[in-house]
Amino acid sequence: MAKREMELSPRLRLLADWVRPGSKVADVGTDHAYLPVWLVLHGRVSSAIASDLRKGPIQRARENCRRHGTDGVDCRLCDGLSGIEPEEADTVIIAGMGGENIAAILAAAPWTKDGAHTLLLQPMSRDAVLRRFLAENGYVILREALTCERGSYLPVMEVTAGEMKLTEGELYGGVKMLHDPLGDRYLIQAILRFQSAVAGLNRSSSPMDREKADGLRDILTQLMNMREEWRHANCAGN
Repeated sequence: MAKREMELSPRLRLLADWVRPGSKVADVGTDHAYLPVWLVLHGRVSSAIASDLRKGPIQRARENCRRHGTDGVDCRLCDGLSGIEPEEADTVIIAGMGGENIAAILAAAPWTKDGAHTLLLQPMSRDAVLRRFLAENGYVILREALTCERGSYLPVMEVTAGEMKLTEGELYGGVKMLHDPLGDRYLIQAILRFQSAVAGLNRSSSPMDREKADGLRDILTQLMNMREEWRHANCAGN
């Protein structure tokens, strides 16, 4: 009965689908612990930790666990991964927060790039900040996909230890998403943001602003080329 009652949002369902069966999962910033509860209910994981920085979310997480009979979920009050030992999880999920916050959590836990851990990351904003951090700090994006929630196109990333080099266009337009069904709309959103930023800088008389506009135009060109590549790969007759 509980399984039928437990519904995940599109972004959480995509994350759940990417969790390998039998994994030991740590969900950081868990809030209501929807994802760990769902994973335990469906027998997808061998263990689950649900952590959050604040007492309120942890209390809600514990109540949700009791409601669904998943008392085996270990709810912990801690800042990021500070209260979780590396051997307690092989899969770390950090979702539902800004890209800069996700980057800060990973920076404070260098064991996440030891090659033994899979990271499932879902930034709600500033995803370019997160991709840049990953590229500059010993991580590699294995795959990336988009989900749509409340009109926003949100990336989900599977990450592990490794090396990668990203273009400026990839920082803002995503990685390995040439065939993603939502790729075109995600790129259009990025293109519109850069067009607006360039237009604003062009109205300035400051030479520094004009120089910044030139740099943004270069990124804009890369994004537009990425969109053309997506259309060529996905639209019949193009």
